[in-house]
Amino acid sequence: MNFNHTRMATLLRSVPTSTTLVFIAAVIAMNFLARISLLSLPWISLNAGITVSWLSFLLIDILAKHYGVKAANLMSVLAITVNVTVCLVCSAVGHLWNHPALNMVVGGQWSILLASTLAYVISAATNNYTNIFIGKKMTADPDGKKAFAARSFVSTLLSQVVDNFLFVFLAFVVFPLIPGAFPVRWTLLQCLGGSVTCAFLELFSEMVFTPFGYRIVRKWKREGVGKEYLERYCPNGVLEG
Repeated sequence: MNFNHTRMATLLRSVPTSTTLVFIAAVIAMNFLARISLLSLPWISLNAGITVSWLSFLLIDILAKHYGVKAANLMSVLAITVNVTVCLVCSAVGHLWNHPALNMVVGGQWSILLASTLAYVISAATNNYTNIFIGKKMTADPDGKKAFAARSFVSTLLSQVVDNFLFVFLAFVVFPLIPGAFPVRWTLLQCLGGSVTCAFLELFSEMVFTPFGYRIVRKWKREGVGKEYLERYCPNGVLEG
């Protein structure tokens, strides 16, 4: 993901502030909720991150559709940067005030942070490029509901499998072997079962809210939202932007 400060500044002026804030909040919430186990069986484990992860991928699909894959990548970089900053602050606070209750919230945060960052970088890129690739194939009605749904559903399912597996494998299989990491451990079977299950649960959530996302994209296009960015960086259409 190449970072261009001028392009980023233009993008931030063009994307509605509420969308940016909700997207960043969803990414941060994913990181912290991933520490909470919802289910742990011999063949599957689930963490609470699935309750909000679908929202981040729905929003990134909306951004990719309206602004293009490069804009979606830049927004992902921004969210990751803010997430890393928040986690570093939490880690510093945890070291300064060694309080048991505080350590429950931020203890071992570095391993969760590193795992979630690596997984999200790869899965976000997977989601964005898959979304745009499918969009280029939907030539009959590229702005229709079916095209938007196909782009969102396929890219979400693929990227969520990548995101879920990489995260749980690193956070709960690899990193617990290192002193100071988050101590919870999963088996490889739990990682596989949890990754696939979470991907379909997150896909179902996105399917429920995709009509809402489609209406947002239509509204933005109708009202000329992001005109500055689109005219400057996507003169030939967002699929190339």
